[in-house]
Amino acid sequence: MELTAEKRKKLTFWIVGVVAACILIFLGVQNIGVVYKAVNWCVQLILPLILGFALAFILNVPTRFFEAHLWKNTKHKFLRKLRRPIAFLLSVVAILGVVVGVVWLVVPELIEAVKIIVQAVVGFINKIKEMPESELAQFPLGNLLLEIDWDNLIDKLQGWLKNQSGAIANTAVGTVSSVIGGIVDFVLAFVFAIYILFSKEKLKSQSKRLIRAWLPESFGKWLIHASSVASVNFRNFISGQTLEAIILGVLCMVGMLILRIPYAPTVGALVGVTALIPVVGGFIGAIVGAFMIVTVSPIKALIFIVFLLILQQLEGDLIYPKVMGSRVNLPAIWIMAAVTIGGELAGPVGMLLSVPMASTAYLLIKEATLNRERRLSAKKQ
Repeated sequence: MELTAEKRKKLTFWIVGVVAACILIFLGVQNIGVVYKAVNWCVQLILPLILGFALAFILNVPTRFFEAHLWKNTKHKFLRKLRRPIAFLLSVVAILGVVVGVVWLVVPELIEAVKIIVQAVVGFINKIKEMPESELAQFPLGNLLLEIDWDNLIDKLQGWLKNQSGAIANTAVGTVSSVIGGIVDFVLAFVFAIYILFSKEKLKSQSKRLIRAWLPESFGKWLIHASSVASVNFRNFISGQTLEAIILGVLCMVGMLILRIPYAPTVGALVGVTALIPVVGGFIGAIVGAFMIVTVSPIKALIFIVFLLILQQLEGDLIYPKVMGSRVNLPAIWIMAAVTIGGELAGPVGMLLSVPMASTAYLLIKEATLNRERRLSAKKQ
């Protein structure tokens, strides 16, 4: 069958495109270090914008909720214009209130726990130094403790701290610089998030126009559909994860009160907040909570760990499926993979956003696979 001029032209472009893509991939693999540096530089350059989009997605969930319940039936234009700014302010105040409340509850108790442990260790060392050798030798490791020159050990520690003072100072300066840079990036990201939220309808319309004008029709339709799926997935995940974290925090606090475990409100709030991070969040809350409780009673700390493990198992089998339902349909192995990769790329924010991103990809691949299977089945018939 002879090809027409138009088909020959399309085939030529396709072949040239495939060859060019293969050459670029080969050059990229050969110079992977340069490519990584270039990609990393580009990511750092637009990092505030990326964080701004992430913040906008997160803040959009409570903003939509407040906006839907503020002056729903009003006919006043002024009140309608104020609806989104007030909803946005209420969302920011609510999130800041939760963060400040948890920090206010947890940080002082955590500092006090560290002080108690340090004092216990120092007191133990002083007690060993003052203990007679005959009494010390009766301990299981008494002979080993007798061989340690505690005064020399303390002198060496002080000397090491003195020698490392310069390195510690440089590290402190670097840490302060990183914190300042992070604050600047966060402020810029927050400003971007405000612009995105307050003009999201306009940005959505402009994006659709650009896609339809510059991209092939079939790919443009798929891209608009994928964006819609991602938006719904993100909203459902964030709202469901937040509700699930609140339920878990409340149940943890109530259970600790029943078992008479100390720091019940503090640890309950901490477990609820860390539960926002999928998979690993529960372990973070358990470790920090057990560290605080062990300063009061090691037995209570052990009871807390057992209780929290049972609660998390019940939560994962009963509460989480009912709360999330069909919001995030993703197998456990892909959730773990998404959290790991997201944490490596963007820390806690990456852990939080990686699951809905992976869920979106999973759903789109599933849809594409089903469509292809239907087409293949139709061809066979």
